[in-house]
Amino acid sequence: MTDVQHLERRRTVVIAGHTGDVAVVRSGLDDSDAGVREAALGAMARLGAFDVEMARRFATDPEPRVRRRVAELSAALVDFDLLPLLSDDDSSVVETAAWACGEQVEIADATLHRVIALATTHDDVLVREAAVAALGAIGDERGVPAILHGCSDKPAIRRRAVLALAPFDGPDVEAALKAALDDRDWQVRQAAEDLLG
Repeated sequence: MTDVQHLERRRTVVIAGHTGDVAVVRSGLDDSDAGVREAALGAMARLGAFDVEMARRFATDPEPRVRRRVAELSAALVDFDLLPLLSDDDSSVVETAAWACGEQVEIADATLHRVIALATTHDDVLVREAAVAALGAIGDERGVPAILHGCSDKPAIRRRAVLALAPFDGPDVEAALKAALDDRDWQVRQAAEDLLG
């Protein structure tokens, strides 16, 4: 199968998602090419047909790009637990899953604890940044220590961490925001200034 044929099948699935041809989109879910499967998942979501069962099935797809798409689309699902994807071997999948946790209406305690762990211990800066941002969006007090930890991480994470403190208050939060006013990074200083008014 050539690259051109893969692209053509992908294009067919994408168009079917816009025209409402569910049968064509469904056929793309079983395609041998990861790009076609990824496109089919997006098309299913566009058609309002991406559900928990589909998310579970493709969360174990052999290709990271497909699992990453599942994580992204699962942000809108109520009953899909992203915990397995938060432990994926591929950092880009974990990053997207962490972001999606911040978008979900409610997450399980075990999932929250995994996001907290990612924010403080993951090797990948983008994963830590996404996890810190998600903790701010989730707004659970148990995430505050991890967000405060992020206030002394890399500049991009410090910026996210300061913004993630917005839903919280208390002496530790105020102290972190005041300390951020003297941060080396101007965007961190600006974020702290905005929050402190």
